[in-house]
Amino acid sequence: METVSPHKRVVVTGLGAITSLGHNVGDFWANILAGQCGIDRVSLFDATDYTCQIGAEVRGWDAAQHMDPKEVRRNDRYTHFGFCAAKQAVADAALDMAREDPDRVGVIIGSGIGGMWTIETQHKNLLERGPRKVSPFMIPALISNMVGGLVAIELGARGPNFCVVSACATATHAIGESLRIIRSGEADVMVCGGAEAAITPLAYAGFCSMKAMSTNNANPQKASRPFDANRDGFVMGEGSGILVLESLEHALARGARIYCELAGYAATCDAFHITQPDPDGKGLSLAMSRALSDARLRPDEIDYINAHGTSTPYNDKFETLAIRKVFGDHARKLMVSSTKSMTGHLLGAAGGIEAVISVKAIQIGEVPPTINLETPDPGCDLDYVPNVKRRAQVRAVMSDNLGFGGQNAALVFRRV
Repeated sequence: METVSPHKRVVVTGLGAITSLGHNVGDFWANILAGQCGIDRVSLFDATDYTCQIGAEVRGWDAAQHMDPKEVRRNDRYTHFGFCAAKQAVADAALDMAREDPDRVGVIIGSGIGGMWTIETQHKNLLERGPRKVSPFMIPALISNMVGGLVAIELGARGPNFCVVSACATATHAIGESLRIIRSGEADVMVCGGAEAAITPLAYAGFCSMKAMSTNNANPQKASRPFDANRDGFVMGEGSGILVLESLEHALARGARIYCELAGYAATCDAFHITQPDPDGKGLSLAMSRALSDARLRPDEIDYINAHGTSTPYNDKFETLAIRKVFGDHARKLMVSSTKSMTGHLLGAAGGIEAVISVKAIQIGEVPPTINLETPDPGCDLDYVPNVKRRAQVRAVMSDNLGFGGQNAALVFRRV
C-alpha cells in the first residue's frame, strides 16, 4: 500500500452524463450553456391526478443500445442510467483495465432512492397476480448499490465498492468519499457519482403530499426558478452523472488527459430537522468552510459555486445565507448558479451531474446560467448568473448539495 497522504493530489480524468438535456456530456453541456430546459409534462405515467404533473425525463433513451438487453430487463431504470454513464466516463478517461491492477480500481455510485420502478411494478404483480409472479430479480434490481456492483463486474474492478445513500447529497458524498479513498492509498482509480430514476407514481405522490414540488403545470419550462421570488417548489429530474478520479501520479504515469483537480471535500449534518435546512445555514456553511480548508484555498480563490438551488422557498434563502457567511465580502463577487433550473432536481444524482458541470466550467471557461430568474427574491441577493451564460476565467469551483436528514456535502475543483 502506498504511503498515506491527506493531501495526495487527485484529478478528474473522465466524465459521463445521461440527463433530460442530453445522453452524453457533449450534448448535455451544450444545452446547459444555451440555457435550455429539460422539463416538460410527465410521460412515464399518467400524472393527471397529481398536483405536480411535470418533470425532467430522459426522453428518447434506449438502454438496450448501451448494455446487454438481458441485463436491461433484469435491472431498474436508475441502474441503466448509472451503468451507461459510468461506461461513458471510463471511455472518456481512456482507462484500459488490461493495464490496471484491478485490486486498485474502485467504484462508489450512489442513489438516493434506488429502484422505485421495480418496487412499484413488482408490488403490483404481488397484489394482482400473487407472490409467484414477483420477479426473482426484484431484490437485486431495487437495491441502491446495484449500479456499483454491475460497473465493477463490467470492469473487473475489485477495489473499494459500496453505495452512499444520503438523499440529495448522495452523489456529492460518493465523489468525496472516493477522493478520500485515493488519498488514503487504497486505490489509484475510482469511478464515482450518482444515478436516479424516481419519476414514478408513488414517488410523485409522496413528494406532492409533502407540498415540496412545483405546481406550475401550465408552464413546465418556467417551473424551476431558483432564487426567484415566485418559486414554488422543485421539479424532479432523472439520470446520472459519473466521474473517473485518479491520483495525479497515476494519471501522469499513464498519460491520461486531465480535466482538473478535485482538491477538497467535506461532509456535515445540520442536526436540526428531517426535511428543512437549518435556517442559520450552520451545517452547510461548515461543510463549505471545511471543503475550502481541505483544498487549501481561501474563500476569495473560488470563482464559481454550482449551488444546490432547488427552487424551494427554504433552501434558496438559507443556502444564500450560508454562502454569505463563508465567503464574506467575496460573496458579492462570486458567480453562483443553479443548473436545476434546467435539469430539474435529480435527487441522489444531482451532485453527479453538477460535478460534471463544475469540471466543464473550469475546462471551458464558461459559467452556466440560472434560467427563469425574473423577479429576484430580496433574501437571495447574490450574482446568480441570471438567464444567460457568462464567459469567465474559472480557476476554482465549489459544488454543494443538501439532503433530507440534514446532510450536507461540498466539493472543490480547481485547475491543475
